[in-house]
Amino acid sequence: MLGYSLKRLASAIPTLFFLITVAFFLIRIAPGGPFDSERALPAEIEANLAAKYHLDEPLVVQYARYLWQIARFDLGPSFHYLDWTINDLIAQGAPVSFTLGLLALILALLIGVPIGAWAALRQNRPTDYAVMSTAMIGISVPNFVMAPLLILLFAITLGWLPAGGWAFEPSRMVLPVITLALPMIAYIARITRGSMIEVLHSSFIRTARAKGMPERDVLIHHALKPALLPVISYLGPAAAAILTGSVVVERIFTIPGIGSYFVQGALNRDYTLVMGVVILYGVLIIAFNFLVDLLYAWLDPRIRYDEGSA
Repeated sequence: MLGYSLKRLASAIPTLFFLITVAFFLIRIAPGGPFDSERALPAEIEANLAAKYHLDEPLVVQYARYLWQIARFDLGPSFHYLDWTINDLIAQGAPVSFTLGLLALILALLIGVPIGAWAALRQNRPTDYAVMSTAMIGISVPNFVMAPLLILLFAITLGWLPAGGWAFEPSRMVLPVITLALPMIAYIARITRGSMIEVLHSSFIRTARAKGMPERDVLIHHALKPALLPVISYLGPAAAAILTGSVVVERIFTIPGIGSYFVQGALNRDYTLVMGVVILYGVLIIAFNFLVDLLYAWLDPRIRYDEGSA
């Protein structure tokens, strides 16, 4: 396991390097620049700004300079938020986005796994059809439609919850967390149902039942763990995205998280801000996929990452 872990960590370095390289050049070949605005700046001021942020240098030199900054864990200054560095912006927005995403992830697992397993136990019955139809609606309706509907119902019509803003208090967390969790609940429910049905028809489940084990023990101790493997696979990249918050949800509910910074950075061609968020996403995806592999070995004893395995 240790050898496998070291290999995965070593392979993450070129993956992250490739991501940084592609993102760096793509954002710079896109039309526009960080200092473009409706009110044109004098040429000498634009030249001074470009010199200050080294934008007057060749792209290769800028790229090398940026790699050196990354090696020192310095994501550079923001072109739009004056007197702010990207490290400061991420440090300010990350707790908000992580809290929102973590709560949505927990909610999705607590609801999606049980109703998916429940539907599998009632395969091809009205309950199964009802659960899966509801899940399909949850997948089909996007966040930017669901969020205004929830605001209209619970904030405007009923007046139970605030329509926007963010604070670390339950009343302001309910609507954005539910909005972010609903599609994931639907996905997890469908994945759990399909996996559970397959596991319940496996030979080791039939053997356990033939030995006279109670159905509850068969489900909890023998069927649940292998049935969760596809769910864990889905959670790898999904958790990285949801823990950094949803761009749409944060914008609709005016939540000052990383997603909002990313949108604003893209609109303003804030190169360093966009790159900082992209790097954060990349690191999280690599880290969560690594954790997924470790969870696989814990959930399924047949899986072992020894020195002879890839």
